[in-house]
Amino acid sequence: MLTPSLKAVLDRADQILADRPKLLRTFKNAFVSTIDTTVRRLDDGDSFVITGDIPAMWLRDSSAQVRHYLPFVREDAELAAIIEGLIQRQAKCILLDPYANAFNEKPDGSRWAEDLTVHKKQVWERKYEVDSLCYPVQLAYLYWKESGSDTIFTPVLHEALSTVVRTFKTEQRHFEQSSYTFIRPEEFSGGLETETLQNDGRGMPVNYTGMTWSGFRPSDDACTFNYLVPSNMFAVVILGYLSEMAEKGFGDSILAADAKKLRAEIDFGIRHYAVYRHPVFGQIYAYETDGFGNYNLMDDANVPSLLSIPYLGYRGADDPVYQNTRRFILSAENPYYWEGTAAKGIGSPHTPKNYIWHIALSMQGLTASDPAEAKEMIDLILATDGGKELMHEGFDANDPANFTREWFAWSNSLFAELVYKTYLA
Repeated sequence: MLTPSLKAVLDRADQILADRPKLLRTFKNAFVSTIDTTVRRLDDGDSFVITGDIPAMWLRDSSAQVRHYLPFVREDAELAAIIEGLIQRQAKCILLDPYANAFNEKPDGSRWAEDLTVHKKQVWERKYEVDSLCYPVQLAYLYWKESGSDTIFTPVLHEALSTVVRTFKTEQRHFEQSSYTFIRPEEFSGGLETETLQNDGRGMPVNYTGMTWSGFRPSDDACTFNYLVPSNMFAVVILGYLSEMAEKGFGDSILAADAKKLRAEIDFGIRHYAVYRHPVFGQIYAYETDGFGNYNLMDDANVPSLLSIPYLGYRGADDPVYQNTRRFILSAENPYYWEGTAAKGIGSPHTPKNYIWHIALSMQGLTASDPAEAKEMIDLILATDGGKELMHEGFDANDPANFTREWFAWSNSLFAELVYKTYLA
């Protein structure tokens, strides 16, 4: 299913990476992973993009899986059609249920039934995650800028953007205005605490801050404190995108103004409630807070993360608070930073202790100020792929032959982006 522009990238890689055969093979495997194995074109022109080893489409993953293709859409009509089809499918999913994070290709066969009426059988999972609404906006905006095409500005996308703003505003006052709850059925969760929300599915109490509430992290694990800071940072960025699309793409000055106002409110909350004065590292960003003075100091491999702040576009890599935060999360002070005999890096409570994620290593390279660090991350990833020449979810820091998810397209895409930026761009 390779398009002409993607074939050209592989040809260029053959020339530039010829003296590094494993890097070449792994890059090519990762670069084509999404389009070769996860994209399905539907009869209505939509694109449905599965995660890899799970036959559902996550709003987050599907956006991230195609991001590394965006630089090539202007001259590649076939590739552009695929991504435009995904943008429209995501918009329809948001309108179906803005609180859902993952969707089925067809209405039949849903494994999720709680609180869903018959017309919502297309929902695979209904974990409310702020980033799940951020990613489709980011994809639409970046595609618009890269392609120069206005064809994405359909009535469906317009209503989806309005729904994003309306949902974020509702969740600024979760307990007063939202009806969302989540309690995972025991047959699906096995009683895992990370699979449900405390307080009868409502989450723990929060104070108003201006930030918007999230039930779950981008790992799909439940938040401890429900103002998830990296996701709110992402929301600030995409609300700027949304405002511009509303104004220039739809001529909707009211939606544009609403997005700008909401953006300022969330950013105020981050600046005044999400910065923690650490005794060793100085001012750092917390991963989560509740607005009552409680903080969760950690980082998770999944993006948005604190590590990814410059990648998201919230702050530059040279921002002093980000630099302090980066030193904290890449140290043993981060409870999910692991050091073993084979590797060191950030993992996640979503996977076993001592398991490092390739997504985190790729993101460390993508946000590095020094090109040598980016190359170091690439070499580390190649040494920890378990011989598969593809990315995994997590791997054992002492024995990379032990890993989770042999087929993880999001991680492949992020690695391909890192290699392209480092060696081919």
